[in-house]
Amino acid sequence: MRPVGLYVERWSPLHALDPISKLVYAICLALVPFVAGDLRVTFVALAGNLALLAVGRVVREGLLALAGVGFFLATLFLVQGMVYPGNATPLVSVGPLVLYREGLAYAVWLTARFVNLTLSAFVLLFTTRPADLVDELVRAGLPPRAGYVLLSVLQIIPSMAARISAIQDAQRSRGMETEGPIWVRMRALLPVLGPLVISSLVAMQERALALEVRGFGAPGPRTLYRPPWRHRLAWPVRLAAVSALLGALVWRLAG
Repeated sequence: MRPVGLYVERWSPLHALDPISKLVYAICLALVPFVAGDLRVTFVALAGNLALLAVGRVVREGLLALAGVGFFLATLFLVQGMVYPGNATPLVSVGPLVLYREGLAYAVWLTARFVNLTLSAFVLLFTTRPADLVDELVRAGLPPRAGYVLLSVLQIIPSMAARISAIQDAQRSRGMETEGPIWVRMRALLPVLGPLVISSLVAMQERALALEVRGFGAPGPRTLYRPPWRHRLAWPVRLAAVSALLGALVWRLAG
């Protein structure tokens, strides 16, 4: 069975790395542009994330997922180019619409930080099973209830997408039109909501009963059935990620 989530089943050195090291990397590299406050440092972080996605053989998946927010990024350029408070130099004029250089430059800065943040998350999510990440966090001291909440958050969007796909397949088998022009798709969306809500509530109840039967709420120590991750590059990767974040802080203070 394919695991629920953004995880892509591949073999690569990045997939073999332990989840905690990848989590430390994703957090540190996501914060580097905000701490450094320099567009050049942001591009260096972007290059590092793209290189790691290439090592993990998930560049295609990362770029396709990033293309899904292309409309948002285009809107960001349009809005900031017109209404940024520091606008002073007109660059492009189309009828009554005027795009200013300062607003577009600020949009580039926002976009670079957003893309870097997204790619940092992809390095973790595309190469790590959610269950492995939660297991390692619980082993490190995270309360099991918090681990269950985190696992549910990581799986909620993919699981709902799979449930919607199953509902639409069932409706298509009964003759409902779900493909075609935009108005046909919008009309087919409403009948999906009822089964989606009901099936989600039923699945939630079944999962809660299954957890209680297995003693999820029982007090006392727990035994994890999965062995801990061991990787010779775990600590070097963590130190490199933290060093990059500290280097960005030094860059900011020096600049």
